[in-house]
Amino acid sequence: MFYSVYILECSDKTLYTGSTCDLEKRVYSHNHTKAGAKYTRGRRPVKLVYFERFKSLAKARKREAEIKRLKLLEKRELIKTAS
Repeated sequence: MFYSVYILECSDKTLYTGSTCDLEKRVYSHNHTKAGAKYTRGRRPVKLVYFERFKSLAKARKREAEIKRLKLLEKRELIKTAS
């Protein structure tokens, strides 16, 4: 099983970072269900703009925390270099 850390771009151009074991299902829930994060519910639709995969949840969560500490411009650069 793999775990993903992801960045979503919301309709208002803000970014949301999270982690999950089922990326496709999680992005769907952000866009279509109440199970999506409260932050993204009012900013739909959201678009997946970046993700990384890890073999352990601990590593994914550690990377998620690192990304969340980045400044907005650093996150945008991370997204840009992955494209």
